Amino acid sequence: MDMPGKRCHHDGHFQQVMCDGNGGIMSLGHRSEGSVATATAGLRGTIWNPDLLPGDVSLTAHALTTADGASVTGYLFRRGGERTVVCSMHPRECVVTNFVVPEVLQGGCAMWVMAPRSPGNDLRLEHETALLDLAAGQIFLRETMGFEYCILQGTSGGGPLAAFYCQQAGRAPAARLTHSPGGRPVKLASATMPLPDGVIFMSAHPGQGQLLLTQIDPAVTDEGDPFRIDEGISAFSTANGFRKPPESSSYAPEFLARYRAAQRARIVRIDAFARQLLERKADARRRSKAGGDEEAAALAAHSPIFQVWRTDADPRCFDLSLDPSDRAYGSVWGANPLVSNLGSIGFARTCTPEGWLSNWSALSTNVSMEACAPDLAVPVQVIEFTGDNSVFPSDAARIFEAIGSADKERHAVHGNHHGQPIVEGAANGQRVAGQLIRNWLEHHRFR
Repeated sequence: MDMPGKRCHHDGHFQQVMCDGNGGIMSLGHRSEGSVATATAGLRGTIWNPDLLPGDVSLTAHALTTADGASVTGYLFRRGGERTVVCSMHPRECVVTNFVVPEVLQGGCAMWVMAPRSPGNDLRLEHETALLDLAAGQIFLRETMGFEYCILQGTSGGGPLAAFYCQQAGRAPAARLTHSPGGRPVKLASATMPLPDGVIFMSAHPGQGQLLLTQIDPAVTDEGDPFRIDEGISAFSTANGFRKPPESSSYAPEFLARYRAAQRARIVRIDAFARQLLERKADARRRSKAGGDEEAAALAAHSPIFQVWRTDADPRCFDLSLDPSDRAYGSVWGANPLVSNLGSIGFARTCTPEGWLSNWSALSTNVSMEACAPDLAVPVQVIEFTGDNSVFPSDAARIFEAIGSADKERHAVHGNHHGQPIVEGAANGQRVAGQLIRNWLEHHRFR
């Protein structure tokens, strides 16, 4: 492991940075010209190497009930006698075999992987109720299992969720949120929400809404037809600077300014549509309760679902001169925007109005690092990967700056969104990240 320093060494293909200026150790960096990104969205690429699991580890599954009556499951890995448990949860994914598990176990701590109430989709997800899922695990680990220290670990979208949890758990119950952005009541005020003793962010992005704001394709002119677009604002038009891989695209500043404004405008339009659907339902409920007809009752019961197409179009993924880093050409969905924009799987692809407003709208969501991280007061470790295709250097810098804790450290490690090497011969960023986590746990006497 490199020791902290303040010098840079350039060696053609390699760049070694020994200190990031904030006390964080950085691993060997590799330039990736000519390479294309592999898919890492949906926590693909986080799977562990089972050979790294200690031989004496045990795994138990625990069914829990949240404060609002939902059923959730947590998975506890331990070797016996641990004082500290590291707790990982993503709002809509559950990867029990996460590479972080053996890394934490090797450091003498237990590991808890929490499954949300609706893994794999956004139809029931609202971040406000996901907090109750996370809280159920924290209560169980402290009160039933008796752990002395609980550390939240948020990977990717789990990072903003952890920050949101800390923000709400740190408030007096009466000051917590009472409704989701879509108007659904949420029982945060009456819920027990134990505060963690520390937080580890791993490739944490700014929040689902902020992420989509940079990635949504503003060229769409008809939300009902993904093939109706305005070529004048398309990032995939050669006239606007697009180039196929492995050649980097090149967008003019004037185009990018129009592009970013148009992305925001599309979010505004979808917000208005979602709120229109919710108002129609609320109006039908009022009429139904007042003795309305069968049509009112049907509309009151209806839960609309809509699709959002073309959501993978951040220019930084295709123009590598923008926010430069070690990343390869493409996004966390790969290097083919036709597949990621028009395929059945993608960010925000299938939404309810409530889910869109809580999760994916940068203008309506309560969940972002910018809004929540300033309230963090516990020790925080931030690990970013230098070839990440969704958390770019400027994003990582803003996230770290937003964290309110006086005890915080930042590390940059070569790798893609989940620490896998981008080019042949690069170090395994997952192992480097694991060592950094163990060092941090030991430094804070959590081991």
